[in-house]
Amino acid sequence: MDRIVDYKELLLLKDKYSELIKLRNSESNLEQNNSGEINIMVCGGTGCRASNSDKIIDALNREIKNFGLEDSVKVILTGCFGFCAQGPIVQIFPDDTFYIKVSEDDAKEIIESHIVNKKVVERLLYTIPDTEKKAIKRDEMPFYKKQLRIALRNCGVINPENIKEVIASGGYTALGKVLTSMTQEEVIEEILQSGLRGRGGGGFPTGRKWEATRKAIGDIKYVICNADEGDPGAFMDRSIMEGDSHGVIEAMAICGYAIGANKGYIYIRAEYPLAVHRLKIAIEDAKKVGLLGENILGTSFNFDVEIRYGAGAFVCGEATALIHSIEGLRGEPTMKPPRTAEKGLWESPTCVNNVETFANIAPIINNGAKWYSSIGTKKSAGTKVFALAGKINNVGLVEVPMGISLRDIIYEIGGGIKDNKAFKAVQTGGPSGGCIPTSYLDIPIEYDTLTEIGSMMGSGGMIVMDEDNCMVDIAKFYLEFIVDESCGKCTPCRIGNKRLLEMLNRITEGNGTREDLEKLEELCHVIRDTSLCGLGESAPNPVLSTLKYFREEYEEHIDNKICKAGVCKKLLNYFITDRCIGCTKCARACPVNCISGKVKNQHVIDSTKCIKCGTCKGACPVKAIEII
Repeated sequence: MDRIVDYKELLLLKDKYSELIKLRNSESNLEQNNSGEINIMVCGGTGCRASNSDKIIDALNREIKNFGLEDSVKVILTGCFGFCAQGPIVQIFPDDTFYIKVSEDDAKEIIESHIVNKKVVERLLYTIPDTEKKAIKRDEMPFYKKQLRIALRNCGVINPENIKEVIASGGYTALGKVLTSMTQEEVIEEILQSGLRGRGGGGFPTGRKWEATRKAIGDIKYVICNADEGDPGAFMDRSIMEGDSHGVIEAMAICGYAIGANKGYIYIRAEYPLAVHRLKIAIEDAKKVGLLGENILGTSFNFDVEIRYGAGAFVCGEATALIHSIEGLRGEPTMKPPRTAEKGLWESPTCVNNVETFANIAPIINNGAKWYSSIGTKKSAGTKVFALAGKINNVGLVEVPMGISLRDIIYEIGGGIKDNKAFKAVQTGGPSGGCIPTSYLDIPIEYDTLTEIGSMMGSGGMIVMDEDNCMVDIAKFYLEFIVDESCGKCTPCRIGNKRLLEMLNRITEGNGTREDLEKLEELCHVIRDTSLCGLGESAPNPVLSTLKYFREEYEEHIDNKICKAGVCKKLLNYFITDRCIGCTKCARACPVNCISGKVKNQHVIDSTKCIKCGTCKGACPVKAIEII
């Protein structure tokens, strides 16, 4: 492609390249496919690539060549479809057939049966739970029915490494619109009126942040995209960057125009190699055609983007720590004020937004603030992307309107709890969030309502727990993470969280006291009120929420020295029941030789030697070993 001269040419190219993706926008109407062309979309996200989706692409192309279909069938790499539990995923257009758990060995049957003989490969279709019905199209699946994709609009729809497909899908038209017909103030007002709040965790109104940066005094200003996604179980931002890098870059340029900045940085953790790879391609391609660089689309606006790598420090998700890292300094937060909007990167006014926040900008500009604010709730407009993980059937990436209930996400979209276990809690907001019990399953998901019950929206991690989870152990798990990730700059976080962890360790080992519960609560409030940054301020949330909603589990660990969930090893005792057939498998598997007994006689475990590893339980063929 040559350099795009102006906005008019961009719109002409959009119409010209629309042929590339028209089959995917035809609403599955076969009658509109006069050319007979077929697009086979293959998930190229990290999850499916880990299951060899790249080899599936190669295999499909080989079979297409074998059948002489090169002119009519195209295999297209795309971003994450979201339904990770069923990957690798292959979707065929224009008939919108959705195949799950596809392997390299399925390629020949897909081409021969589906493409050549027009017969659906039924064994690769999704079976709707509690029915015998096979879902052919994506919209027939409960997982997708209540979703609304705005931030994820292009993931699974376009090839993120092909800028022509990006332009065909409307990429950079929002940038062209603001550069040719909107003032800085009008852009910011549109974002303000949309009600968009920061999707990185704090929920601060995006328009207000942009406005503050625009008004700040400074000859040089910067835009930073925070792609340092460090929450355990979170993969929202990674998937957006892998599936729609250009959407993030376009939004950064729009932000740059609105606040008066000519330079942007994407701060991304180096552990995201695929996202980095696609960002590099997107930046290079955008520069080649004049959508980044000098005199963008024939205007006087200049904007460039560079990538900076993080080393995996969770604290660098905090804006000031992130900025210090970009500057080559130790990633430690600083006291606010001044805010980064006033004094950020290299002492200059800086606007920091996360990936998902930027992913919402272009649709707002193209469709209007009124459209966006009509989605969600009054105080939490739009949609939210969640990484749904844990003890749930449909692990994956979901985007839902704000205000939807936890019950709808977990049971309708998520398909309920694995193995029909009982739901116990859901943890939202990452390690700084809280654990929400069954009694709040019908609460609407909004920034303020989640905060009111002791959790938070966070960046969008959502980890589901069942009856086999110990909530004391869950609190300990998140505290271990926080202690490891604390930068150590302030005493409340550095020392206080370590003391919290020590008390939780005592409780899970059967050495806790009732006084520990009082000290836990008191110290949690001190840490929350006195820590330097958001990491320390929110670190006690898992402890406070589990103490509030699952206090009886703490008391059982302390008073009765038991862990009903069977998780805390020091509180477990293994014993062999009379179901034992004396096969000796448990004794042979035991790493510390603590099991004795004769062949064909009931065996006995010496509890003084047992290390509670569970090896014997796994080895027993008749399930004669139980835990008390």
